[in-house]
This record gives sequence, structure tokens and C-alpha cells, in this order.
Amino acid sequence: MSMHGGDGRSPEQAHDLVSEPSGLHGRVAVVTGVSRRQGIGFAIARRLLADGAAVVVHSWAAHDAEQPWGADPGDPEALLAELTETGGLLAHVEADFLDATAPATVVATALERFGAVDILVSNHARSSRQSLEELTASELDASWAVNARATVLLAQSFAARHDDQRTGGRIVLLTSGQHLGPMPGELPYAMTKGATHQLTASLADHLAGRRITVNSVNPGPTDTGWASPVTAARIRSAMPFGRWGTPDDAARLVRWLVSDEAQWITGQVINSEGGYRRAASQPRPDRIPPQPSDR
Repeated sequence: MSMHGGDGRSPEQAHDLVSEPSGLHGRVAVVTGVSRRQGIGFAIARRLLADGAAVVVHSWAAHDAEQPWGADPGDPEALLAELTETGGLLAHVEADFLDATAPATVVATALERFGAVDILVSNHARSSRQSLEELTASELDASWAVNARATVLLAQSFAARHDDQRTGGRIVLLTSGQHLGPMPGELPYAMTKGATHQLTASLADHLAGRRITVNSVNPGPTDTGWASPVTAARIRSAMPFGRWGTPDDAARLVRWLVSDEAQWITGQVINSEGGYRRAASQPRPDRIPPQPSDR
């Protein structure tokens, strides 16, 4: 584990990361899946730091290293140094969610470093590309452990450690659009991200009495550096705005959901896809690999 702090930022960053009126000053957030600077998790952590939150970032770079897109070109210290430039208090914990004890360890880090935990953003995911014919029991088990089991155990640990006397209890889960179209080439991923989707309403109902909101975000096709030029062009042609989503598109939505302005929003799965026309993409976009969100 390592801890970083800083309050400097470039003029460009200061302009880009102007804080919301309410801010998140005094809040403590945990963001999982922050292993790549091109990813959604990094963008979320950067936004929350800029808005004044103390942030614990979780990473497991070994997973990305095994994927076609690869790990971040710098070491974890380079990623953390860039986040530190945003300002605010930052702590880091590396953990493999195949280990059932890891979610509790990650949440406990927030208590150890900052004395509280107010926000959980469960952004991590295990990417896998297996069709029905290629399916293996070991991959099903691994995807379940990381994508579904770890998510609910993170929520359990967060709920156990969140002080109800503090305002702004927030959980945001990341899902992947599997409810909007078939994904036959990546069954372990689709099944287990679907479990996260279905978890949202039940967690929201259970935690509403404690003023903790629970929502899920589907960020849609997001340019995190994984797509080939052919795939990139195909997806772009199905986007009404003529561009892919960016990690910061998702990060801005998450920052709003964890703010005071979103206190009346809970139990929702929000599709932030820029009007993505799934049927317009050929071959079907659900046949492309899941995007890496630092996961």
C-alpha cells in the first residue's frame, strides 16, 4: 500500500476539473479497478479527487497484462503520481478479487487511511471472451468471483463500515450493456455483469433506510485503447454524435451520482451511451471484446 498527497494541478487540469458547487470535501471514496490511465476507473478517481474527496484506489494490473490491450505503460507509481497532480488525498491498495478476503481489505484501507468511508465505486471487472463452445468451468468461476462475488462483498464491507451519522452514503456499480443486446462471444462476462445489474435494486432497497443510495452505470462503448482501427470505425459509425464515449463521460456521471444533488436517485441502472445505435453496427457490436476499464 502507498499513500500520496498533493494540491498542485496544471492550468489545463484546473479548467477541465472545475468542482461542482456542492463539492465532495470531507468525503472518503473507494474506487476499484484503477490500473490504466486510459481507463474509466482512473477518470473517476481523478474527478473525485478534483472535487475534494479523499480517494482510495484499488488496482490489479496483472489482469490487464494478460489481455490484448496490456497493462499501463508505466508502473503503478506513475499512475499514482498523475492522480496526485489532481490534488487531494490519495491512497492505493493492490488486490486480486479472486481472493474472497480482498474486498474487505480494500474497504478497510479507507478506514485505516482516512477514518471513514462514504462512497464506493465498484468499477473493476474481469474480461473474458468465451462462447458456449469455448466455455470452461474455471473461467465461469473466476468471472463470478471477480465480477459478481467481489462486487457484493465490497457492498457488504462498505455498509458495515459506513457511519450513518455521515451524509452522502453512495454506492455506484458499473455494468456493461448486457441487458440491451446479446453478447454470445463473452458469456462469462455477460452473465456476471448481468448479476451486478440485478443486484442494484435489491441493494438500493435494503440500504435506503440508512440513506445510502445504490445505482449502476452502463458507460456504453468507451475508448479506453482496446479497439482495432476497424472496430473503432464501426462503432463510431453507430454513435449519433460521431465519436466514441470517453472515460471522462462516465466519470462525470459517477461524480454527479455520488454528490448531494443525486440524493433522490437510487435503484437505477443508467445507460450513458450517447444514443448508441446497436443495430447499426455490423457485425454485431456484442461480438467484440469487453472494454477494459482498468479492470
